[in-house]
Amino acid sequence: MTTRADITEKPLDLPNQLGKAVLYTNTTGKPKAGVIVIHEWWGLNDYARGRAKQLAELGYAAIAVDMYGNGKIADHPKEAQAFMMAAIAEPEKMNARFLGAKTLLEQNTGLSSQHIYAIGYCFGGAVVLNQARLGTDLAGVASFHGMLDTQSPAQPGKVKAKILVATGGADPMVPAEVVGKFAAEMQNAGVDLQLLTFPGVKHGFTNPAATENGKKFNMPLVYDEYADKTSWDALLKFLR
Repeated sequence: MTTRADITEKPLDLPNQLGKAVLYTNTTGKPKAGVIVIHEWWGLNDYARGRAKQLAELGYAAIAVDMYGNGKIADHPKEAQAFMMAAIAEPEKMNARFLGAKTLLEQNTGLSSQHIYAIGYCFGGAVVLNQARLGTDLAGVASFHGMLDTQSPAQPGKVKAKILVATGGADPMVPAEVVGKFAAEMQNAGVDLQLLTFPGVKHGFTNPAATENGKKFNMPLVYDEYADKTSWDALLKFLR
């Protein structure tokens, strides 16, 4: 993931001192749409920023948000778990960070909600799906190897966003019964859902660092090139 000369990187402060975000835009023309990018449980690292840059290179405006609010990046799963649980314990702050990033994206690009999407990886997948369930005004949300279960299922008529979910068929963190329950939830709520399940694929399949981390920490993390490229292509169609 490289940044071309025509991509601008603009650090931004979220409202009310809630944290930081980075906006990536393409200087060659008006953005096709806006995308809010939410990181894995590791924090706002180079991987999440790289995905935002990729989108900017394709003509989108993408804002990568620090949902932890403190700039911390985990090097170990225990740290990542602690950061994630601390964020989850303050849902109002997480919601405010997301909505603050959406406002910054609108203010800096002139895009309206009908042209703004949100994507998330792992922890970030759960974040964007939660925003959809809350009825946040978005064109669509996409989750990649994200957590699908919830204590607050989507209600009929409330979800405004269309939804894309890509998950690994051999991901023990998101087992088949959870995927099935999620699909039923979305169907019951009348949601426009695209669901991609990759047989034999484990957690973290879009992140090239997943395999090394999986071996290092004895976790079911494995990069899968086919699932990565196929789900990315599905995202680009989804955005169009």
